[in-house]
Amino acid sequence: MQGVKVRDIAFGRLQSPDLDVMEEFLTNFGMVRAARTQDALYMRGTGPAHHIHVTHKGPPKFIGVAWYAPNEEALDVAARLSGSSGIENLDEPGGGRRVRLTEPNGYQIEIVYGMETVPPILVKFQEVNTGAEPVKRAGEVMRLKKGPSRVKRIAHAVIASPDVPGTTKWFRENLGLIRSDDVYAGSQENILGTFSRADCGDDYVDHHAFFCFMHDHPGLNHLSFEVHDIDDVIVGHEYLKRTGKYEHLWGVGRHLLGSQVYDYWADPWGRGHEHWADSDRLNVKNGGNLVPIEDGLASQWGDQPPEKFMKLVSP
Repeated sequence: MQGVKVRDIAFGRLQSPDLDVMEEFLTNFGMVRAARTQDALYMRGTGPAHHIHVTHKGPPKFIGVAWYAPNEEALDVAARLSGSSGIENLDEPGGGRRVRLTEPNGYQIEIVYGMETVPPILVKFQEVNTGAEPVKRAGEVMRLKKGPSRVKRIAHAVIASPDVPGTTKWFRENLGLIRSDDVYAGSQENILGTFSRADCGDDYVDHHAFFCFMHDHPGLNHLSFEVHDIDDVIVGHEYLKRTGKYEHLWGVGRHLLGSQVYDYWADPWGRGHEHWADSDRLNVKNGGNLVPIEDGLASQWGDQPPEKFMKLVSP
């Protein structure tokens, strides 16, 4: 049966035993509380989405990821997919409607529509003088505000699976994702990782909204969030480092695939959270590529991924 072509990733759902501790981390990471109930925390960015990160109270756990349907009719299509929950009202802050599915590793996938939007949070940034535009900030000195990064939006999710081809096939068939880069080792049929993006036709989207990589056990590697610029990545890095409370996982560097300037941190229960700025943007005309493993997680500058990050899986 024909799946839905999702428009973008909407939010991630986690579970944590202490919502106060989680809220403190996400605030230091650069998010803002959107709502909080007795047993759930909803955090937003500076963009118009009501929330981009949900934490339910309970033992540490990765619950799943939500995706935006392009229109209300797409929910009817999603409701006819195998294993669908049918259309449900979202009885939580932000409202809207959803269809729940279960992907091959057992995690919940939500297709949502009609969630509330909120006024964006205004963030002022200074212009950058470059070789091409050397007087863009003429007469004005650069002074960066110290503090957390300013997270704009959620951008992608990365999960591990013992069956990368099967998991990728499910996401591409049910959510309409398309290939950006598939990473192989040895034979081109030996696919170890897949970068997939939303298919929005001629509209340009992030290089990937979903990455799946091979691991003995399924689980979350990280959720990724766009910040306002490259300075904001580094300012946020320095702020989190100064708190002395959180584990730094990898960065700062610039990826080869996707080209983002990245920085990764672990939340208090070890789940990866990424800041990035300046991704490649592609549309359907860009097609997809097969890429050898040597390039799969390479950095154009910065350190190569640590072994601990490569093995990071949070069930």
